[in-house]
Amino acid sequence: MSEERINYQSPLYLQLREVIRGKIESGEYPPGTAIPSEHTLAETYGIHRLSVRSAISALIYEGLLKSVQGKGVFVTGEKDERDLETIGGFKQTMEQLGHKPSTRMITKALRPAGNYYGAMLQVSPDAPVFYIKRVCYSEHQPYSLEEIYIPQAIIPEMPHVDLEVFSLYEIYAFYGIEITHVDEMLELEELDAGKARLLDLDPSDAVMKFEGISYDQQGRIVEFARTYTRSDRCSFTVHYQK
Repeated sequence: MSEERINYQSPLYLQLREVIRGKIESGEYPPGTAIPSEHTLAETYGIHRLSVRSAISALIYEGLLKSVQGKGVFVTGEKDERDLETIGGFKQTMEQLGHKPSTRMITKALRPAGNYYGAMLQVSPDAPVFYIKRVCYSEHQPYSLEEIYIPQAIIPEMPHVDLEVFSLYEIYAFYGIEITHVDEMLELEELDAGKARLLDLDPSDAVMKFEGISYDQQGRIVEFARTYTRSDRCSFTVHYQK
């Protein structure tokens, strides 16, 4: 039994709802992570699973939790409204275009920055960074391959975050991080056989390679991202004005 005890003076699901809310507000259940299962919560607090389900449903209705079939129930956190017309992640961009986005995680690991990425992220070579490699899909078709490096100090809870449920920009918003500036470079490049296979391409097919460093509202470097985008799936327009 947890230190938060359930009594019988008010409906059990309301009491459990406030217990879970408290754990979210205290950070014990961080944004982007899954809460314990219905079975675990029922055993922990000695109540029926129907009461647990009612408590969770109430918090889903409030927008504090999000249920994902086959994965569990996740903490969504609070979101700030932001203007992201020119800066946004893959999920937001695809949704604005009316397409259905999805991602498949290839690698998510913690590693030393090393000299090259340490210089990019302005951290020491020994500083731990999260390395994320994933394939992005539009309407279930491979669209781009992303390699992203994020200093651990930016989001220490990243190991517990499911990036197939939430986009990186949603995670940043949960933690009060707003991407306000991106320095990006574009090149054409041919992929090696392994990367080409992930995008369902021939190695001789050229892709657009974007490399960008993202900064937050405090001027901190939040991430270095390298994205290989299929040139047959998209085109880009640049507007100039005097």
